[in-house]
Amino acid sequence: MTLILLAISLTIAACVIAYNLAIYALPVMAAITAAQYAWGTGAGVLMSGFAAIAAAFLSITLVIAVLGFAKNPVLRVIALVVFAVPAIIAGYALVYGITKNAVDSTVMLNLLGGVGGLVIGIAAIVNLNALGESVFSR
Repeated sequence: MTLILLAISLTIAACVIAYNLAIYALPVMAAITAAQYAWGTGAGVLMSGFAAIAAAFLSITLVIAVLGFAKNPVLRVIALVVFAVPAIIAGYALVYGITKNAVDSTVMLNLLGGVGGLVIGIAAIVNLNALGESVFSR
């Protein structure tokens, strides 16, 4: 009984962490890609780290600038969707990884993963939209 309660509480904790960190999926992916590219071109560890930090800040700055300055709602939605796609992928992988040992049906696993990815993607869109509006409303 204790293990079941522990598993349930850890699953809930992982979902809460994923919900709160979903907004940072694109900057993390951009940072990892920039660091791998810099490392592959012969840069050292320090320069790869600087490239990663610069790519992460650039991706955040670009999307927040688009959200703050763009008056066209289509452009704002495109920026939010571009930012939310990595969050959707991360949410799908998280839910699939947590539930793969508990559910036997592959169809049910994919449905649960899809719903989890959608929820986390929508959370990323809502959080980022609120962040973009609060930065430029001052």
